[in-house]
Amino acid sequence: MTLAQHDELLTFDQIANVLVSEEVLTVSPAELHGWLAGQLASGARLAPDLWLKTVCELLELSGLSHETSKIGLIGLYQQTLGQLESFDMGLSMLRPDDESPVHQRTEALGQWTQGFMTGFGYQGKQTDQSLSAEAKESLTDLSQIAQVSSEDVEDTDEAESDLMQLEEYVRMAALMLFAECNKPDDTQESAPQAMH
Repeated sequence: MTLAQHDELLTFDQIANVLVSEEVLTVSPAELHGWLAGQLASGARLAPDLWLKTVCELLELSGLSHETSKIGLIGLYQQTLGQLESFDMGLSMLRPDDESPVHQRTEALGQWTQGFMTGFGYQGKQTDQSLSAEAKESLTDLSQIAQVSSEDVEDTDEAESDLMQLEEYVRMAALMLFAECNKPDDTQESAPQAMH
């Protein structure tokens, strides 16, 4: 398996291959990516070693078996942080490609959003007091979208359109939460070991 070069984005299938090679069958690439994006959006920053250790905890692994897995997961971290920090709002959620059936992509969106919610709360960096009303409303909406069911979804143009609107809403909510919780002055002034 070759992982993407720096100018190519890592894909859903590449991260799926990493998970399969580590014999992880309980967490999807979409959920893992959402979880990472949620942590970053909440203001967390992890050095590569700590990121890999955190991933192993999430995936219930004692460690990663393959060097390509480490490279892929560190690449995913860097890619996701870069997209969240970019000014072109270029966050692309890991999900099956457009050729996949709508119900598969709907399921992946639910998993991504569920992962995002878990990741956002994981570090405990944000509280009700620290978030704006708009951010709280977005989190409420995301928790509802995370429950989306793919069972009744059929491959129709309407379902495709609904899914695209939901995906765009989730993407923009993630970017808005990132922007609110990662203001430059917050990160500069707070010492890394502030309070526990």
